[in-house]
Amino acid sequence: MNKISLLVLVFSFRAVAQSPQPDYAQSAIESSKYWTDVDYAGDNITGHKLDIHLPKVGKEPFPVIVCIYGSAWFSNNSKATTFSTGLGQRLLKEGFAVININHRSSSDAKFPAQIQDVKAAIRFVRANSAAFSLDSSFIGVTGWSSGGHLSALTGTTNSTKTEKINGLDIDIEGNIGKFTQTSSRVNAIVDWFGPTDFLIMDSCGSSFKHNEEKSPESSLIGGPIQQFKDKVALANPVSYVNRSNPPFLIFHGDKDGLVPHCQSQKLYAKLQQRGVRSELVIIPGGGHGPGVMIETYYDKMITFFKDELKRVKK
Repeated sequence: MNKISLLVLVFSFRAVAQSPQPDYAQSAIESSKYWTDVDYAGDNITGHKLDIHLPKVGKEPFPVIVCIYGSAWFSNNSKATTFSTGLGQRLLKEGFAVININHRSSSDAKFPAQIQDVKAAIRFVRANSAAFSLDSSFIGVTGWSSGGHLSALTGTTNSTKTEKINGLDIDIEGNIGKFTQTSSRVNAIVDWFGPTDFLIMDSCGSSFKHNEEKSPESSLIGGPIQQFKDKVALANPVSYVNRSNPPFLIFHGDKDGLVPHCQSQKLYAKLQQRGVRSELVIIPGGGHGPGVMIETYYDKMITFFKDELKRVKK
């Protein structure tokens, strides 16, 4: 791994780990039952594994939250960080089944491989819900940083299988796994400071040079983002926003130097313009994890998911 990739990867993990919160990493995971390294694609590669944790509270079948880690898209095996951040613990304690998924890294495969992996994992969960005591009538998605990007993209492409943007075709859904005829639709999205419009990151407050050839975003699409603007448009969640998107809750710190908060503002403005039920929480003094991924905002996330669950069950 080159120096810039290693720097971003380490920073992505440390940013969340440094947030003031209970030491979840040292406590027992609040699961009543769990399965680890489940192969959702049937190809036995690391980037296609997921973990399923069922809560100790509530009644079967359990509503589902799919969690996507942040790693600047450089990691294919960081699903366990959902619990070290505390995010997964809170969801379990509130009666949600937690599905932690891996996806292929940008060195394994270029975009759209990563969103195709997320869609395949959701299809697997829905198709096998009875076997794992999961309620497939409610599937929410959440993630931070690059996982926030994939969460947001999952939401904005909720009804999109293929698309043509600026003359380029993209297969969002893909054909990974055995359940290609199963729906990948989801009911609610919580995006924690994910990139949404790569081309403006440097110009709207980033302390990191995303336009460089070896940046996370350039690595994801396979070339310097400013030289491949049409490819970038395919990877931007803002490109797909439409009225049929599920509800969004978005968190972002106004002191985030890695992913500037203009990214969430841009997505929120587009969601509002299209009439999608959405809320943006800009956190004063919040960084790329610190001051953002804390109990106060976990509480708000839980309320959001529970409210959306009630809407589905009406």
